[in-house]
Amino acid sequence: MATAKKPAAAAKKPVAKAAPKKAVAKPAAKPATKTATKTATKTVAKAAPKVPAKTAAKPAAKAAPKKASTAAKKPAVKRTPNAAFMKPLTPSAALAEVVGAKPLPRTEVTKKVWEYIKKHKLQNAENKRNIDADDKLKVIFGGKKQVSMFEMTKLISAHLA
Repeated sequence: MATAKKPAAAAKKPVAKAAPKKAVAKPAAKPATKTATKTATKTVAKAAPKVPAKTAAKPAAKAAPKKASTAAKKPAVKRTPNAAFMKPLTPSAALAEVVGAKPLPRTEVTKKVWEYIKKHKLQNAENKRNIDADDKLKVIFGGKKQVSMFEMTKLISAHLA
């Protein structure tokens, strides 16, 4: 995981170091002399894992300014609509009965079809993702009685030129 760079002010602050822990270990066998006891204790202390000095979690107050600074760096970009969606298309005769005969962008055609569906209560009551076709929509949907909302957009695009 990539880490973010710390601000310059945060890097200069001194870090409090934890006191080193003494490793106390008993030797496996009793040594014959005092020097052997000291040597055995030192080797066990060296083998003990070192605990990093900086193990405390960072305070939450430091994380908030980082987010604010990254948001301030990005310029506000206004979304521009895709030209392909905004191009007016002429609906077929069957689709014109539902949305009108004048050329409309693909997005507007979909909105008008949804208005027609909601006005005539053609959404399936059990599964709102399915549309029950009436006589006008059955022609657009290729004779199907019921289609999903995702399939509907595909079928509508076939009636736009």
